[in-house]
Amino acid sequence: MKPIKTLLLFLILISFSCKGKLTKSDAAKDAKTTSIQIPIMQTSKASSLAKVWIDSTTGHKIEKLVNRAGDNRSFYFHNNPFLKSEDGNSDLMIFSGSTETGNQFFSVNLKTKNIDQITTRKGHKRGEILGKKTRKVFYMIQDSVFATHIDTHKTEFIYKFSNDVIGSVTSLNADETLLGGALITKEENDIFKKNPKKSDYFDKIYEAKLKRSLITIHVNTKEFNKIYSENAWLNHIQFSPTDPDLLMYCHEGPWHKVDRIWNIHIKTKKNELIHKRTVYREIAGHEFFSPDGNTIWFDLQIPRGETFYLAGKHLDTGEETKYALKRDEWSIHFNISPDQKTFAGDGGDEGQVAHAKDGMWLYHFTPKGDSLVSTKLANMKNHDYDLEPNVHFSPDGKQIIFRANFEGSTQIYAVDIEKPSL
Repeated sequence: MKPIKTLLLFLILISFSCKGKLTKSDAAKDAKTTSIQIPIMQTSKASSLAKVWIDSTTGHKIEKLVNRAGDNRSFYFHNNPFLKSEDGNSDLMIFSGSTETGNQFFSVNLKTKNIDQITTRKGHKRGEILGKKTRKVFYMIQDSVFATHIDTHKTEFIYKFSNDVIGSVTSLNADETLLGGALITKEENDIFKKNPKKSDYFDKIYEAKLKRSLITIHVNTKEFNKIYSENAWLNHIQFSPTDPDLLMYCHEGPWHKVDRIWNIHIKTKKNELIHKRTVYREIAGHEFFSPDGNTIWFDLQIPRGETFYLAGKHLDTGEETKYALKRDEWSIHFNISPDQKTFAGDGGDEGQVAHAKDGMWLYHFTPKGDSLVSTKLANMKNHDYDLEPNVHFSPDGKQIIFRANFEGSTQIYAVDIEKPSL
């Protein structure tokens, strides 16, 4: 074969070979092209305007979950906000949004992002209780309890507290027949009115030792029952997600001064302390049930502000599990995944109990031995922790949903647990 023909054949072979492979330069160009679709930005006001972005520090994708005018606020961390859509093809999340007639409850379809306004009644609504079986959201306006159907938007009156008491409801039992809550005295209510900031009222309410009562209201018969009373700040009331007769509550106040976490059986009235202090100034709190109702998880510090754990008490065996955390990994609230294999945390600023120097992150935690291995999902340095993020796992376990104010108002976001393929 002549030299010129040989050279041409060689060039043709090289050309075909290159078409079948991506060079490093080509791969970089492809990654850059992909990233144009999802901008890589610092999590901040600017990124929220993009609606979807990749956190430039963590590499995880974040999206603004609710796009409507005004403030939008997700539920408190232990209040379930999720249920299936009416057709069963997707998941809905219930949230509270500001309107000209007071806050209203809405649903957002987690697949389509479509928003539906559920309530229309005027006035400030509190309670944020969802019944997945009855498909109703329960709430209070002033002294009255209402329920509105998620799909039909039909509202029904449930109960009105009498004028001589101040009552509230905060939980719904597993068979969705009983609302649980508390009665407080007018003296205690006056302390709240005169000291609206938590930093002002917190110690005052604890030290006042005024009478509180745990109560239930039957959703259908409207029967009211006072099940337990004590001269203590009874708070954080949660029904078990599986046992309709089991109610958890806490003794609120400075955590190192109280035996905080308790269960009461509403029929037998048997009380049980969930975690007993082992050393001076040990604290346990921000308790929540596992989805199967078998375990109560809580923030544990032995002693306060020194060593940090996420702990769980198994209700049948009494066995206690402790997963160690680093100071910067401590979170105001923790939560557990739907499959109960991993956890999430919302971090905290330096003013919190852990006094973390680098704690303003959203975390995903995986147990390994007696510790938790953390992954940083979102950089929260532009978030003001006066608003607690209150993390929730999405129903499919693939995202962490949280609220934040880094764009200047309260809004709801979701961050992917897995990094995108770029």
